[in-house]
Amino acid sequence: MRLVTWNVNSVRLRIEALQRLDQALRPDVLCLQETKVVDPLFPRDALLELGYAHLAVSGMKGYNGVAIASRLPLEDVRTQSWCDREDCRHLIATVDGIEVHCLYVPAGGDIPDAELNPRFAHKLAFFDQVAAWFRQADHGDRPKVLLGDLNVAPLETDVWSHKQMQKVVSHTPVEIARMAELQASLDWVDAVRAFVPPSERLYTWWSYRAADWSLSDRGRRLDHVWVTPELAPRLTGALVIRETRGWLPPSDHVPVVVDLV
Repeated sequence: MRLVTWNVNSVRLRIEALQRLDQALRPDVLCLQETKVVDPLFPRDALLELGYAHLAVSGMKGYNGVAIASRLPLEDVRTQSWCDREDCRHLIATVDGIEVHCLYVPAGGDIPDAELNPRFAHKLAFFDQVAAWFRQADHGDRPKVLLGDLNVAPLETDVWSHKQMQKVVSHTPVEIARMAELQASLDWVDAVRAFVPPSERLYTWWSYRAADWSLSDRGRRLDHVWVTPELAPRLTGALVIRETRGWLPPSDHVPVVVDLV
């Protein structure tokens, strides 16, 4: 099974990019974040033409939104809401016996202080609630994959400058600690770092503000794929599709691919 996650930053703007991506990678399961469209207007026909006969969406107008498109049947489709908000950030479906969690964590604003910045406080609370849910809820014995835009770059090699980024939202110690608590909730395995050593720099996001994003290469690894321990032996590969950052019109995120046998 090939799974791909991508924060598309508006699915209707990325139809041609999705067609190119599908031609190159032929995913079995495609998880999208920041779809920015209400469910009735989601471009279902375009994905159906690519062979994704099974589709689950949870969207809202203008921002947020998640979707799972699959060539394989989707079962037990449901959504989860966090922090008393119906903001379309967590979609769940079972594919071929694997429970897939498509997750879009709040970005958190610009000020890394929960007392001064409600958006940052929301991000921390979101992590706390999701971690507690995975720890405490009865999730059965299905193997699981959690993938999406988690909006944290945890390792020093996940950002272009650890020294300069420690006080920038997405790489602050408090966010990294919250992400570690989520990862510990089910002993999730970082599928990409299973193939790309932590010593190597790896990014999945580059700001729109950079005049030449590739030359400056001030990236961050915000997009992740985790698997529960029983799936770790089934991992056969992982890729970050960097070149899509240069496709027009670009998303500021790029797709992440994981293969399972």
